Amino acid sequence: MPLKLDEIDIALLESLIKDGRKSFRQIAREINVSTPTVKTRYERLVNVGLIKAVLPDIDLGKLETKTSVILDHIREKALKGHPIKLDKGTLVKLSCDYCKGPVHGKPSILRFANAERFFCCTSCKSLYKEKYKGRIEALE
Repeated sequence: MPLKLDEIDIALLESLIKDGRKSFRQIAREINVSTPTVKTRYERLVNVGLIKAVLPDIDLGKLETKTSVILDHIREKALKGHPIKLDKGTLVKLSCDYCKGPVHGKPSILRFANAERFFCCTSCKSLYKEKYKGRIEALE
């Protein structure tokens, strides 16, 4: 079953889209929830893969040189951005962290440290735990 976004998730994403430099505290005040709620929701959205990175929005007009290879790369990346409309109930596709297959129905979740891993079945969850046993124990 895909993860369903609610009002808090949408407000958090919209706040980050406006200014990715905001602290969790600033976002919490803006969307009227607690700071730990914002942190938990942010981590969940990162863990499911919806938030891949918080990137700088560079004003290319402020740069003096326009011949740099780096500048060309930045411009190319900026042009690929598309405006996104987020609504309550927007679904996020989940993929199994072990077999990389789609997660249908309710995912099997492994929580450790500040991370969550999502699995299509309990077998994949068990195999993942066995494969990364030492690392998971070290983080707990």
